Amino acid sequence: MGEAVADPRRRRVPRTDTLLADPGLVAAVATLGRDRVKAAVVAAQGRARRGEITPDEVRDTALAALPAPTPRAVLNATGVVLHTNLGRAALSDAAVEAVVAAAGHTDVELDLHTGRRARRGRDTLDALAAAVPDAAAVHVVNNGAAALVLAATALAAGREIVVSRGELVEIGDGFRLPDLLESTGARLREVGTTNRTTVDDYARAVGPDTGFVLKVHPSNFVVTGFTSAVPVRELAALGVPVVADIGSGLLAPDPLLPDEPDAAGALRAGAALVTASGDKLLGGPQAGLLLGDAEVVERLRRHPLARALRVDKLTLAALAATLHRPGTPTRAALHADPAALRDRAERLRDALDADGCPAEVVPSVAVVGGGGAPGVELDSWAVSLPGTYAGPLRLGSPPVLGRVLRGRLLLDLRCVPATADDTLRAAVLRAAG
Repeated sequence: MGEAVADPRRRRVPRTDTLLADPGLVAAVATLGRDRVKAAVVAAQGRARRGEITPDEVRDTALAALPAPTPRAVLNATGVVLHTNLGRAALSDAAVEAVVAAAGHTDVELDLHTGRRARRGRDTLDALAAAVPDAAAVHVVNNGAAALVLAATALAAGREIVVSRGELVEIGDGFRLPDLLESTGARLREVGTTNRTTVDDYARAVGPDTGFVLKVHPSNFVVTGFTSAVPVRELAALGVPVVADIGSGLLAPDPLLPDEPDAAGALRAGAALVTASGDKLLGGPQAGLLLGDAEVVERLRRHPLARALRVDKLTLAALAATLHRPGTPTRAALHADPAALRDRAERLRDALDADGCPAEVVPSVAVVGGGGAPGVELDSWAVSLPGTYAGPLRLGSPPVLGRVLRGRLLLDLRCVPATADDTLRAAVLRAAG
């Protein structure tokens, strides 16, 4: 009797080939592979045959069992332009197109005119050199910490690096600059105090065993009050190489960020080498930028460690596109007009209200983030929703990240492209149920 009851249900369970032809599952096959998707389909069919779900639920159950692609694209409504947990800089359309084009075989180390091997990433390096004419030579490694490690290894292994105690920073996730530098075989010669260091402190420490003087921009905190620090120009007069770690990747001055050092300024002040990140204020991919004296950069480029730290063709492509066409999402978010943000927020609120989802428009304060321009606040506007929306929005598709303040969820629009406003509205409505 039980089998007689089960048979009609079994006959209603969709066939495997029919399910695998469904557009949603076809898309899943493209990213996860046929075997993985088929296994999810078979498992869902089994649940339907056992009566745990209805035959009509097999497709959705199979899709729900599949893992989401990682990393997942999210909407950044936090008001933090360079959010480290969200991958810092979002790539420009030009950079994305360049990455896709570079995904296949490329001429990354080939001269198509001669058919011979060519300098790796020459277009990227030429673009970086053109962006910072004050640099006699440039090189690129895989991140900012790698740039500093390469410099310390090539220039100061077995020797001393003179650095202010006030600049021995922690760079995130528990990694500290002193540990990073000492791992290269260099010795740190700390000078000054946490709040005050003078040029005389450096001068007394410099000697025959000095590899270089390191100037670190404390890009993720601000020290105020009774303080003093020595600029690159005065350090350069000490007669030893100065390595300036500017951190955030600003290549030229930006009036919006008057206290943020830039590569061109540090080189003009006499730095022998500047190190910086590519995925912060530059708005490009993760990369470590090395700019400076031709002899110094060549020593770094030819060091054996440089091979282990080199960037792949996708990074080279994205970085070149960022440098050639600097209209990045990072720059757009930093320089967004607050009046335009308010107008977008009000339109979004009105659309949500019309759909029965009450919302408010409130002023907001955005920040640069990503270890850049600490203390700089950017006037912004946000849509305010009940704090209970935070979880459903974070777990939705696409995930939406805001910030909860005093029990309210604020969706700051500074980092949300205007073209994504309809997507954000739909996500909020789904979260509202």
